[in-house]
Amino acid sequence: MKLLFIYNANSGSLNALLDASHKLISPSTYICSLCALTHDVFSENIIWKNFRTESHLDMEFYHKDEFEKLFPSINLIYPTVLKLEESQVTTILSPDVLNELSTVEELIDRIKQSI
Repeated sequence: MKLLFIYNANSGSLNALLDASHKLISPSTYICSLCALTHDVFSENIIWKNFRTESHLDMEFYHKDEFEKLFPSINLIYPTVLKLEESQVTTILSPDVLNELSTVEELIDRIKQSI
């Protein structure tokens, strides 16, 4: 089993700079709730990083453009968290659920409950 985290952001240095600027200037209108939970403005949230590195979960992280190249037949609304198991992909945290979470601790709890 593997968890796939897909951010509602595109890859690349310019996009990262624009995202960081948006988080600084207007964090309440930033469109990627998953990114807002797992990353601070310039780096990965330390609580999230500790969970990610200390857990025994197999996790992969994608920007939406990267995910769409690897999985062109899967249509999603972003951000989302998926479970990939024996070639079956299921949603474990939808955008609506992610948008309701306000802390990284809530995210971690929901992940634990969902697997």
